[in-house]
Amino acid sequence: MEDSFLHKGLRKKLVEELKNKGISDINVLNAINKVPRHLFMDSSFMHFAYKDKAFPIAANQTISQPYTVAFQTQILEIKKGEKVLEIGTGSGYQSAVLIEMGASVFTIERHKVLSSGAQTLLMQLGYRPRFFYGDGFEGLPTYAPFDKIIVTAGAGHLPEKLIGQLKPGGKMIVPIGPENEQTMVLVCKSDEGKTEITEHGSFVFVPMLKGKA
Repeated sequence: MEDSFLHKGLRKKLVEELKNKGISDINVLNAINKVPRHLFMDSSFMHFAYKDKAFPIAANQTISQPYTVAFQTQILEIKKGEKVLEIGTGSGYQSAVLIEMGASVFTIERHKVLSSGAQTLLMQLGYRPRFFYGDGFEGLPTYAPFDKIIVTAGAGHLPEKLIGQLKPGGKMIVPIGPENEQTMVLVCKSDEGKTEITEHGSFVFVPMLKGKA
């Protein structure tokens, strides 16, 4: 579980790269600078951990490109103390970034091996989100409403049940589209409960699937 001076130096370089790509939220950049991304990856990829690229993890999934993590997090405008639902725990890296920003994180994962692995690692690193093994399309109605919702897989359609779990004034970021390319969609719910949808560029995510694996 080493986090060496070399790792910390590489993170600073990554942060500068993200700044140059348009990430300006200082809280997002500080969180990226603190979270040891190399510990969330297979040891064979650890030397590449601070390149701005996605890499494979277990269950044929990926750890997202740092820019994508930063972009989704920045657009949600996370504030300290907010209750955030994450759909797709994956490696746990996004959860760690959100927690570093002061969010209270509820994270759901459909792959048991990923959910268990992320729980073990995050607890070892001192991060304590609420973990759930289940279907992301269903969300967590028992724990709703949420201030913010972040979906880290490509959905073929807008998940209506998740919109219903947003607080008035809340925001959800979700990639929508086919497997080869998705459009990043921001859903903002007004205080009156109406939704406004805006699009924010093209990305590629693993598909969001129903049920548990």
